[in-house]
Amino acid sequence: MSDLLELAVAVAREAGDMLLAERPARPAAVATKSSATDVVTELDRASEELIRARILGARPGDAFLGEEGGSTAGGRVRWIVDPIDGTVNFMYGLPDWAVSIAVEVDGALVAGAVNVAPRGELFAAARGRGAELLRDGRPAERLSCNTGVPLPAALIATGFGYLPERRAVQAEVLARVLPRVRDIRRGGSCAVDLCSVAAGRVDGYYERGPQEWDFAAGGLVAAEAGARLGGLRGRPSGPALTLCAAPGLFEELHDLLVPLDPERDA
Repeated sequence: MSDLLELAVAVAREAGDMLLAERPARPAAVATKSSATDVVTELDRASEELIRARILGARPGDAFLGEEGGSTAGGRVRWIVDPIDGTVNFMYGLPDWAVSIAVEVDGALVAGAVNVAPRGELFAAARGRGAELLRDGRPAERLSCNTGVPLPAALIATGFGYLPERRAVQAEVLARVLPRVRDIRRGGSCAVDLCSVAAGRVDGYYERGPQEWDFAAGGLVAAEAGARLGGLRGRPSGPALTLCAAPGLFEELHDLLVPLDPERDA
């Protein structure tokens, strides 16, 4: 596990450094995915190619799942990669984007690294060993999510999808959540939001739409910092809904969301 985490951290750092060095003043979209606003840049693809080359160069028998390049089969170990989580932020020069790399062994997440390169922060976790924030020139900071926060005092992060009909539902849900919590934050990166839960920068997070590569590494960081990660009604986190908060607040936020039916599309 230590070797897997060390490789994830090293490659996430290298990819983040490349993206900072190569990002032009105005990165342009080269393709779209689910809608005209769901964009891919040349550097999304370059970052994933770099990550894939480094990981499979070191471990050629492993499986690989990347947001841009799809999946390749392998052995017991699988790497789950988002080369830039928060591409729109990346395009606009906003700091909340990250390189996210998670590692599974026999289907269980064991290590993850989230490099929020513009902020000089790298979040790392190994299953059963806790989560840390790594910054150049500073000692590693052990992470612990906020606990004992009741729903009315909770600062909650969320995000929005790219399809107009989904956004309309998310706006309806948000309008019902906002009066029941301290406030809402929308950062633009699932991986960063989950690490913010781990670091106590927000108290909780929910979102419809995140894919496995969005939440795998950040979700492990949050879980190792004491947060609970899941979906609604006992289901695991996934595109239908991803919810994260400390135990207690998780259940309160869950019970607020269930009757609002945030998983519907229209």
